[in-house]
Amino acid sequence: MKYEIKGGNFPVLICNLEANETMITEGGAMSWMSPNMKMETTSSGGIGKIFGRMLTGERLFQNRFTAMGGEGMIAFASSFPGDIVVLELDGAKEYICQKSSFIASTTGVELSVYLQRKLGAGLFGGEGFIMQKLSGTGLAFIEIDGSAVKYNLAPGQQLIVDTGHVVMMDATCKMDITTNKGAKNILFGGEGLFNTVVTGPGEVVVQTMPTIKMAQALIPYMPTSSGS
Repeated sequence: MKYEIKGGNFPVLICNLEANETMITEGGAMSWMSPNMKMETTSSGGIGKIFGRMLTGERLFQNRFTAMGGEGMIAFASSFPGDIVVLELDGAKEYICQKSSFIASTTGVELSVYLQRKLGAGLFGGEGFIMQKLSGTGLAFIEIDGSAVKYNLAPGQQLIVDTGHVVMMDATCKMDITTNKGAKNILFGGEGLFNTVVTGPGEVVVQTMPTIKMAQALIPYMPTSSGS
């Protein structure tokens, strides 16, 4: 399978498949494709997998697209202005991603639920208790809100991140929360009470414009309904 990412800030992933090659996607992810791409909707693992995808905000079923009778093409456009990041899994490395970031993968990649073990990180870290874990072998593609910035953290090295900006990290990283110090900072600094702390070793990817930040920025400009 060969792929290319086009579109700049409004990216689209275009995959060119050999005959009988298959891509796994979330329902509704396909944007356009060649006529010989055959779609099969599957639970990819039964009731347990369906329940897990429901918790992570994904659709309950996945689609498998296979090139029939020759080479095929399928494209996946992003749902929000940003980046599409390619992850190469070798069977040993695992990634933890934010909910709803998964676009598509080759058939050797396993998508499962990752539960935050620390109560504080789940409640106040902004990323939630439930995230996604990518494992197995092959290529996976995830969607980033805004631009992606990568950091490689040494063992014990930390990165403090505002709510919603952590999009992906190696499974070797740990996530926790920290409290902003000082009443004046909390009340008037505009950064809130809690931040997320990611501790290495491993790679962490942050995004520059989380969807929730975009929504908050647009609220003052939204028309309000007038009473009758």
